[in-house]
Amino acid sequence: MAKKFLGIFISLILLVCSAGADKSKKAYELIYQDVQALKQKILQLEERIKINSENIKDIKKQLEEVLSQLRFFQIEQAAFKEDLKTLPTQYQILLEKLGELSLQLIRISEELLVIKSASLTTLPVQEENIEKEQAPEEKKIPEQEQKEEALQPPPISLSPQEVYNMALSDYRNGNFDLAIDGFKIYREQFSESPLVDNAQYWIGECYFSHRKFEEAIEEFNNLILDYPNGDKVPAAYLKKGISLQELGKKAEALSVFKLLISKYPLSEETKLAQQKIKELSTDNERYKQP
Repeated sequence: MAKKFLGIFISLILLVCSAGADKSKKAYELIYQDVQALKQKILQLEERIKINSENIKDIKKQLEEVLSQLRFFQIEQAAFKEDLKTLPTQYQILLEKLGELSLQLIRISEELLVIKSASLTTLPVQEENIEKEQAPEEKKIPEQEQKEEALQPPPISLSPQEVYNMALSDYRNGNFDLAIDGFKIYREQFSESPLVDNAQYWIGECYFSHRKFEEAIEEFNNLILDYPNGDKVPAAYLKKGISLQELGKKAEALSVFKLLISKYPLSEETKLAQQKIKELSTDNERYKQP
């Protein structure tokens, strides 16, 4: 009987041991599977890291290219700034050269005018000598013709620049009538001179300074019509508008000032015209107030 119980006890122990062995075997298998899964994940991570590192290398290359282009642009920008610094000087030099050329052209044109006027004055003398050779007998000139010749002014022996400077000096000294005569002589005798439009302007300026505004407007109109590309045209528009304002023709003056601003927006006269428009607007507001 005791042997029987002993056998049963041993068999139970064997069963318990076998059950524990199965459990440990299953736990090992689970651990193995987990390890394999972790290995698989590690391999995937390594693959991703490899791909990311390659992408990082590409990004670094692109960044280096961008940086090199940026440095190139910075160098170009610095060189451009240096060039900009030299531009005003070059522009000033160009203006000076253009001024010298214009002065030379004016001198050449005046010399040509002097030569032309000299040739014209010598022609009558030559014709008179020819007539004397052909007809040795003296011709009797009627008294009326002698009086007309005596009234005619003698031919001008001054250069165009001297005539212009004398008229301008008379204007500055307040001798407006003499200045008008001088500029008119210049305009008639040297009509091909590049300063003839300036002479026309100063005639109007003389009348304006003499407060003969109607005559001034007429002369300024002649300048605007006859010399539309002259450098004194903006000033003629301005003085014409002021003359109309002085004559009480405010509406006409306002239209002239607006025309000046539209045609020559960058001129110095435009700034003065804008001030005159403000003055006229202020006067109109004061007139409307009760």
